Amino acid sequence: MIASSANISPMPGLSPGTLVHVGRKRSQPVRISLVQFDEQECREAEIPALDGSFPPVSAGRVLWIHVDGVHDLETIEKLGASYDLHPLTLEDIVNTEQRPKMEDYDSYLFVVMKALTLENRPGARLQVEQVCIVIKPGLVLSFQEGIGNLFGSILERIRNARGLIRKRGSDYLAYAVIDAVVDRYFLVLETMGETIEDLQEEVISSPSRDTLKEVHATKRELLILRRAVWPLREFAYNLLLGESAIIDKSTVLFLRDVHDHAVQVIDSIETYREMISGMLDVYLSSINNRMNEIMKVLTIIATIFMPLTFISSIYGMNFHHMPELEWHWGYPAALVLMAMIGIGMLVYIRAKRWL
Repeated sequence: MIASSANISPMPGLSPGTLVHVGRKRSQPVRISLVQFDEQECREAEIPALDGSFPPVSAGRVLWIHVDGVHDLETIEKLGASYDLHPLTLEDIVNTEQRPKMEDYDSYLFVVMKALTLENRPGARLQVEQVCIVIKPGLVLSFQEGIGNLFGSILERIRNARGLIRKRGSDYLAYAVIDAVVDRYFLVLETMGETIEDLQEEVISSPSRDTLKEVHATKRELLILRRAVWPLREFAYNLLLGESAIIDKSTVLFLRDVHDHAVQVIDSIETYREMISGMLDVYLSSINNRMNEIMKVLTIIATIFMPLTFISSIYGMNFHHMPELEWHWGYPAALVLMAMIGIGMLVYIRAKRWL
């Protein structure tokens, strides 16, 4: 059942399995690409989104259907009906705010991941996109939130028969899709590491409010990255247990590599978070040191002018009988005295290395 096509959050009170698109509104038409292959040949095709005629799974061949865009609920529902997907799976596919997870529906595995992109340019922000994967014997369904070429490298490997991808089953193809998403995390971490190094230098040399804003923005992006990667370690470990008959034991060895990468990414994220937290402390210390320097200079200036103000205030009193008031050289003598006192205090302060 379809309830809506563009909401910020699911409407309360709906029955389980009701399709409600949750996420950014998109006007582009849904794009469905099909790849069917075995070790000898590979066939590709584009399926019209409104057609609803999807090919059956053939024995000895792997069928990969990739959907760009999940906002067309009617197409998602037809696709689910064609390959016997549970309504709860379809509900999670169109809800782009799902937490990364892996669920076993006996006849298939359902995986939710977050694909991340961070351009290596000043001011670029982290882009998050949901990717869902359904793994059945001889069939892989992948759903990408937006329109893009996220798995172009896998398609090239299939076309050119590079590696093991044409020799293995749907479980190995699913591993390749998961691994492609995880590999993008390393690109994001590399770009984020360069940003953090630049921020460190800026915080120490010339901290400003813009620097503080950038530090907080990077901290938020690390939190988003952590939320996307942390559950990955959990469901990758569950796949390693080999409890599902859909995952071949030979593929478990490759999934172990995904688990190791997830652990490595999480360790890097935690390191960067500690660096960002330390950076905030350094920023506050730099600001306090700068304020202390300013207050020290102002205090020295006030200290130098204090005796000069005292002398000028004495001769500013309007008493009639003051012996120096009638002195011909009184004014220049007072100026010379104040100058000598000021220079003497400045020399004393420099000798004490207070300035």
